[in-house]
Amino acid sequence: MALTISNKGWVVIPAELRKKYALEPGSEVTLVDYGGVLAIIPALKDPAKQAGGILKGGASLTKSLLAEHEKERKRGK
Repeated sequence: MALTISNKGWVVIPAELRKKYALEPGSEVTLVDYGGVLAIIPALKDPAKQAGGILKGGASLTKSLLAEHEKERKRGK
């Protein structure tokens, strides 16, 4: 999708994308430079709440590390 930058540096985000990502007037976005690729990232409304539980369901890394240390200790005896 090609966009044109205005004299003021503005870019218009097409309506279907604004609707898809719930971007309304006043919505905050972040412009990220990925080494030659620009990305417009919608800002999270409540980052802590939206990230909550992101790591749920997997095995406990702490328990896995402790078990591995125990195995190593037994091998060393």
